Amino acid sequence: MQLNPNPEDQLEVNPEIQPLTSSEKSKSPFQIASKRFLKNKLAVAGLVVLGLIVILVLLAPIITNHSPTRADLLLVERPASADHPLGTDSSGRDNWARFLYGGRISLIVGFSAMLSTVIIGVILGSIAGYYGGRIDSLIMRIADIILTLPFFVLLLTIVAVLQKTNITIMVTVIALTTWPNLARVIRGSYLSLREQEFIVGAKAIGASDIRIIFKHFIPNAIGPIIVNATLLMATMIIIESALSFIGFGVPQPTPTWGNMLSEAQSIRILRNSPEAWLPPGLAIFLTVLSINFIGDGLRDAFDPKSNRR
Repeated sequence: MQLNPNPEDQLEVNPEIQPLTSSEKSKSPFQIASKRFLKNKLAVAGLVVLGLIVILVLLAPIITNHSPTRADLLLVERPASADHPLGTDSSGRDNWARFLYGGRISLIVGFSAMLSTVIIGVILGSIAGYYGGRIDSLIMRIADIILTLPFFVLLLTIVAVLQKTNITIMVTVIALTTWPNLARVIRGSYLSLREQEFIVGAKAIGASDIRIIFKHFIPNAIGPIIVNATLLMATMIIIESALSFIGFGVPQPTPTWGNMLSEAQSIRILRNSPEAWLPPGLAIFLTVLSINFIGDGLRDAFDPKSNRR
């Protein structure tokens, strides 16, 4: 019988996955992920567009001299002009200033809600996945209850019970109703890591639970956390815009892109003043699309099976 002189040839190789090159073997996982991300043209384009939008809203005090909240009844619903590039709203406020400053609020609400959701989801998912047993069952049953309830109905009910809305309340309510999906992802990652040898070894030498979670579990689950956090921010911006559009979001006169769409929903404005509603609608579309492209790029970058031929 003829023996194969190279035992490695007997190993089964997945033809869809290319092995790491010699240059990639010497790099850290984040360096490899960054290189893969930069090769994704849509993700890079999304990053550029999102960066331009962020820069635009941050430079609002330099770009415009008008106040986004100052009303002038002598300038009600004026058309676009040199002094008011997007015209004025029904209270005489400059739409261009409201667009720029409203972008700040929309992005702040989206980022804050995403960050709060990630914190709650990672903490509860970590506890459920690490300890298991009754604690896991209790947290997952609470998550199941929240997931079975209609999201917007639950959100509107909480806002109606509070009888007032501001940015802090909105961020808190959104985070308390959107954490279950991320908690499930983190719990699943932990369940697959819990029986790994390095985790068992850390427990055997007496490492504390907090050290094991922060030193071993979270770093190994950082990829799913980053990807879900990115996609969550796009979802949060849509939620804020939808709530503001129906009157349950950030209250007037604080500007947001959703508030601007809400103010321009009359047939007369839709037909005669597209400059009042088209820019905020387009900004929401481009921002969410860019974030989704970035999220897809990050998902492929952190996925070890994404380096396909």
